[in-house]
Amino acid sequence: MAKYNLKINGKSHQVDVDDDTPLLWVLRDHLGLVGTKYSCGIAQCGTCMVHVNDEAVKSCVFPVSAIGEDKITTIEGLSADGDHPVQKAWEEIDVAQCGYCQAGQIMTAAALLKKSPNPSEEDVVEAMNGNICRCGTYHRIKEAVMLASKTK
Repeated sequence: MAKYNLKINGKSHQVDVDDDTPLLWVLRDHLGLVGTKYSCGIAQCGTCMVHVNDEAVKSCVFPVSAIGEDKITTIEGLSADGDHPVQKAWEEIDVAQCGYCQAGQIMTAAALLKKSPNPSEEDVVEAMNGNICRCGTYHRIKEAVMLASKTK
C-alpha cells in the first residue's frame, strides 16, 4: 500500500491504496464520490469517465499510481450547482432515460468542448463514440452537445 495525495474537484485528498488500484475505486470506495459509475470494468463503455487535467479518461482502468500531480475532475466537480453548459443542455434536450451512462457522457462532452469549443457534428460523433448508451439516446446526446457548444 502507498499513500497518494490527490487533487480532486479542487480539494486535496489523501488515500492509502495499492499502486494498481483503479481511480474509479479510489473515487467511489475511498472518497465516497459515487457520481462516477462502474459498468464494464474494461474501458469499453465510457460510463466511468472523469477528467485528468481536462482530458477525458476512463477511470476503471486508470491506476492511481499514474496520477502524480494531475488535477482530477469528477461529475460532482464539473459545476457547483449543475449549471455547466453541457448539464444544462442535457436537461433542455431531455437526454437521459435510465441515466446510468449520463455522468460519463457528460464528462466526455465537457472535455470535447473544452478542447474544441465549436465542434462539427462529425467531431461530436467521433468524440462520443467511446461512450455506450444502453437506451440508445445517441441522437439526443449529439443534439445536447451541439446546443452546449452554442451556449458556452
